[in-house]
Amino acid sequence: MALCAVAQALVTFHLIGSKPVLSVLGLLFTSTLGIYNFCIIVTKPKKPETSPYFRVRWFFAHYRLMVTFTIVSLLCLIPLFFLITTESKILLIFLGALSFSYSLPLFAIGEQKFGLRNIPGLKPFLITLVWTLSCVLFPLLESMHLHLTNISMHDTTLLIAKRFLFIGALTIPFDIRDLFDDLKMGLKTIPTVWGEKKAYLFCQVLLAGYIVLLFLFRQNGFSVDFFALTLTTFLAGWLIFKSAWKKDEYYYFFFMDGVLILQYVVLVLAGLIFKSH
Repeated sequence: MALCAVAQALVTFHLIGSKPVLSVLGLLFTSTLGIYNFCIIVTKPKKPETSPYFRVRWFFAHYRLMVTFTIVSLLCLIPLFFLITTESKILLIFLGALSFSYSLPLFAIGEQKFGLRNIPGLKPFLITLVWTLSCVLFPLLESMHLHLTNISMHDTTLLIAKRFLFIGALTIPFDIRDLFDDLKMGLKTIPTVWGEKKAYLFCQVLLAGYIVLLFLFRQNGFSVDFFALTLTTFLAGWLIFKSAWKKDEYYYFFFMDGVLILQYVVLVLAGLIFKSH
């Protein structure tokens, strides 16, 4: 997931015509690694060795190592944090607060404690919002501060909106995977409220909207970047339709999340092929 965050920031730098800012990539990598590990640690099941998820069993089988990685990642944030602008610091503090509140049982109704993820309909929205702002707005703020790019407010809005649609489409299949567990726990997600089939179709609508905004971005139309990203969007749509609750968990964490990395790889390859011709 940390590599996915770096790749999505690189996609942003590419689309706005900016050189990558190393402090941004370092912050995204260490913060994503630290926060994801932290969330797993604080939601530790009573018997992790009997968890149906292999990644949970593996994580707690190497508990000390993973805690060390988490602490080192979070400590690395301190020097990196002082290399960015005030605007970016405010943004990251806000996103960090949201991320930690996602799993921590900070709220209570009677004796029942819960985190933001347990609020009906908020789980996929929060994930999408945090990923979009951290991988789009954060790199954009730093690039503009360093005068590495010049982008209008109109295109900035399109850039954020289309990435929100794309990442949003990728989060819903994870709720489809957890459909039966969420029903048992009484969690209201898009699949539990609308049903599995409508959730799949909603993902495709989001991806279609992404392609439309991609075409409108910077009035580039049918550019090399448009065809490269459209190709990965069709692949994402196909993977979403292929996903089902019975799939192995690594179908999601390798193929579905892997699309976030593949986007940048395809952009680079398409650019190299185009230049060679």
